[in-house]
Amino acid sequence: MKYKQALAGLAALASLSSAHAQSANTLYFTTGWFRFMPQDSSKPLKLDSAGGTPINAEIPNTGAGVDSSDTAGLSVGYFITDHIATEFEGGIPPKFNLNGEGLLGQFGKVGSARLWAPALLFKYYFNKPEAKFRPYLGLGVTYVWFSDAKITNGAFEQGALGGPTSVSTDRSWAPVINAGFNYSFTKHWFAGFSLSYIPVSVLATLHTQTQSQIPITRQYEAKIHLNPLVTYVKIGYMF
Repeated sequence: MKYKQALAGLAALASLSSAHAQSANTLYFTTGWFRFMPQDSSKPLKLDSAGGTPINAEIPNTGAGVDSSDTAGLSVGYFITDHIATEFEGGIPPKFNLNGEGLLGQFGKVGSARLWAPALLFKYYFNKPEAKFRPYLGLGVTYVWFSDAKITNGAFEQGALGGPTSVSTDRSWAPVINAGFNYSFTKHWFAGFSLSYIPVSVLATLHTQTQSQIPITRQYEAKIHLNPLVTYVKIGYMF
């Protein structure tokens, strides 16, 4: 009898310790792994100008694509109420390879860049705060920019662009649509998974210095719709 009472007491204590693990005023941190999977498409490469003279001509059957990439991530969040939380997500900027498509497909990988996309999310959690399994829907915003953008394929520079080329990219805000779940193991530790969709495009400007007898500067424009799906597998700790 005493043994059964002890087990019942331990079960009650465990139940009490796990209660309200994801309730109002709870702060939490997570770390894990992001996978970025661009659902990309692009417009044809456009020659904007040559030697300062406006051209504004698209080059038919040309384009570019972006590979998937993985990186380590982290987040910090706070439950405003038992069901609403705000969360900031970030991580090590992943490196993306840029590949030629259409007539440019013969060059394979033509360049690379690192993506920065920190995001602020607001999430609505279903089920009660003490539930172990809590799915959620989220909506937020991210600010997207690239660093270390460069052409890495000399054959592409010479054969398609006409000479050494530098690259600059624009910056933009984009919405984030998010869904996922957390599963609590104890009062403090949990694991989770989320899937986000980010409708975003990037405009790259290419500045080429031709190596002809009379060198001129050409400016090209490449617009890529990235629209990535982003998964995040994580483990977290709640205070």
